Order: sequence, then C-alpha cells, then structure tokens
Amino acid sequence: MKRLWAPWRMAYVGAGNPPSGCIFCEACSSKDDRASLVLHRGMLAYLVLNTFPYSPGHLMAVVNRHVGTLEQATAAEVAEAMQLVTRSTAALRTEYRAEGFNIGVNQGRVAGAGVADHLHIHVVPRWNGDASFMPVLGEVRVLPESLDATYARLRGALAG
Repeated sequence: MKRLWAPWRMAYVGAGNPPSGCIFCEACSSKDDRASLVLHRGMLAYLVLNTFPYSPGHLMAVVNRHVGTLEQATAAEVAEAMQLVTRSTAALRTEYRAEGFNIGVNQGRVAGAGVADHLHIHVVPRWNGDASFMPVLGEVRVLPESLDATYARLRGALAG
C-alpha cells in the first residue's frame, strides 16, 4: 500500500459536493481571491493556482469569458492570457528559481483537458532533476508546500 502524508488535502476531501457550474467561471466571479486561489486579475483574463498541481507553483492563465477553444476566444483575450503567462514565468523564476517551464493548452477532453469548456493555459515550473524516482517508480508526486503557502508567495511576487 502506498501512502503519502498530505494533510492540506483534507480541505478538498471534506469540502462536500463539487461545484455545480464551471470552476473557472466561479473563480472569476468570486469576491474572495484567496479562497478561489486567484493570484491576479486582468481585464480579460486572470491567473489562478491549479488545485491539483503537478509541481509547486503550477498555475493557469484563464480567459474570463466562458469559451472552450482558441478559435472561440478573441485575439485580445488570448493576448492578455499570454501576457499573464509571461508575467507568471517571471514571478516563478524569481520566487521559486524555476529553471524551465511546461506551458500549454489542453484543448478538448481527448487532449487531456480536465475542464474542456473553459479556455486556460497551464504554466508548470520545472527544475533539473524534478522528475525523481517518486513519480517514475511510485506513481506519486511529492509537493513540498501547501497551496496556501504557494498562494502567499506568488501573490507577493506578482504584486511586486
């Protein structure tokens, strides 16, 4: 039996029913950025932490409008989302000393989109050697910090 102690995940286990609507629309309309993990808001897009990160600092640039594909989004929405991606990589380099990034759009469920009907761009910071034996042999990802700590660090880095 494989066990990984992650007490901060209890907030998700005990949260009750999952949201009935779009998680990105709910985060966009939320008045509580910390509770929604919204790091920064632009006019047409915003930055939000991934609730189930692949690595510390995994975040997403999300267009405000509920559209599912690049071709449905306006050029201005895509441009602002990419500006936020650029801003986030600078913050992640500074705050986490990220050495590289996986940046991408999973458009459609067959392409791996967990939320297929709301356009978002993943920004996953990477470090040399970060794919250790744990995910390869144990099929387990080890995250060394809670989402609350990540939020505080990146919110500060994005503000400054």
